[in-house]
Amino acid sequence: MSNGGAGKGKVIAGVFIGMVLGIVAAGAVAWYVMEKRQDSFINKERKPAAAVAPLAVSAPVATAPASGVAETKQHFEFYKVLTDKQDGASRKNAARQKEPAIAKLQPAPPALEAPKEMYYVQAGSFQNADDAEKLKVKLAFSGFEANIQTATIPDKGIWHRVRLGPYNGNEAGKTIAALRQNGIIATQVQAQ
Repeated sequence: MSNGGAGKGKVIAGVFIGMVLGIVAAGAVAWYVMEKRQDSFINKERKPAAAVAPLAVSAPVATAPASGVAETKQHFEFYKVLTDKQDGASRKNAARQKEPAIAKLQPAPPALEAPKEMYYVQAGSFQNADDAEKLKVKLAFSGFEANIQTATIPDKGIWHRVRLGPYNGNEAGKTIAALRQNGIIATQVQAQ
């Protein structure tokens, strides 16, 4: 009987020693990682930041890749893109009015031409509103701003259309090609 009691005591002592060693090892790893992180911040020289004028929220951001050619990427704020609030257009107009320096850098619009036909790019049409919202989110993460238009179709019920635009014919074609690269099949629909 004494062998059974001594065996249990050794097991409990082994478990306790293993836990203590595990905690010590975890603490040592955490301390090492934190020291390395602090050393990387301390050893770097601080460079003074150049004075840069703030950009408008909806302004394109130019980046210079290794090839030396500047690329323009549009900055999106997803909480604005994903909501269909009417005040989004007024905020964009207010931001444009506050940033006259950026407006000066953009080229002047071309001379007035005859009105061109406008098109929407329809990425999907769903009877379930949640499916339409899911596609809108997927488009937003791909860099496209979409709207959901609800329509009642006789003998078919309510449909939720996920659309981008309006665009002129050339822009609509480019948008459809870009969507196809992201795995989304879209069609061009004439604006009414």
